[in-house]
Amino acid sequence: MAGDMWDPVVLTITLAGIATVLLLVVATPIAWWLARSRSAWKEIIGAVVTLPLVLPPTVLGFYLLIAFSPNSPLGQGVIAVFGQGLPFTFEGLVLASVVYSLPFAVQPIRNAFEAFGDRPLEVAATLRASPWNAFWTVAVPLARPGFLAGAVLGFAHTVGEFGVVLMIGGNIPGETKVLSIAIYDYVETLQWTQAHILAGGMLGFSFTVLLAMRLIEKRLGWSPR
Repeated sequence: MAGDMWDPVVLTITLAGIATVLLLVVATPIAWWLARSRSAWKEIIGAVVTLPLVLPPTVLGFYLLIAFSPNSPLGQGVIAVFGQGLPFTFEGLVLASVVYSLPFAVQPIRNAFEAFGDRPLEVAATLRASPWNAFWTVAVPLARPGFLAGAVLGFAHTVGEFGVVLMIGGNIPGETKVLSIAIYDYVETLQWTQAHILAGGMLGFSFTVLLAMRLIEKRLGWSPR
C-alpha cells in the first residue's frame, strides 16, 4: 500500500482509539444515571443522548460546526483557553466523534447496569460498602459485557464516520483526512484500485466487528441490544 494511503488509516485508528477512551469516560456516568434514576427528566435526557442514531450525520455535523464556530460562546471559550478553534482540527474531530458515537456506548452500558437489578448493590450496602465502592467493586464488574460492547461499537462507529467528520474536519491530509474521506476522494478522482483496497479493508473490518459482537453475546450470554 502506498504511503499516502496509510496516512488516513493511521489517522482513523488514532481518532477511533482516543474517541473510544473518551466515550467510555463520558458514557459511564450517563448510563449509570439513566439506569438508576427515577427523575422525570430521565427519558428526555435519554432521547437527547440517542439523537445521533436518527439524525442525518450532515445535520449533526452542521450544528456542531455552528457550536464550535468562533462566533459561538463555546468556540470563543476554546479559542481563549487553547489559542485555536475546533473546526478543521483533529481535536474538533475527536469531540465531534464522541458526540456522534455517544449512544453506541451509552446504550450497551445502560442495558448492562439495568440487567443485574438492585439486589447486588443492596447486598453490598449491607456489608457497609459505600456507594462509590459498590459502584467500582460490584456494578462495574457485573456490567463488563456492556463496557466491552460499548467500546467495540464506539470504535467501529467512529471508524465508519463520514458526514460528521467531513463537516467538522474537512479534508486536510495528515490532519483531518480520515479513511472514509480518503475513499470518497479516490472514487471522485477515479482511482479505483486505491478505493477498492481501502473499501475492502473497511468491509473486512465491519465483518470482524459484527463477528466479535456475536462472540461476545455467545460467550457472556448477554446481548447489547
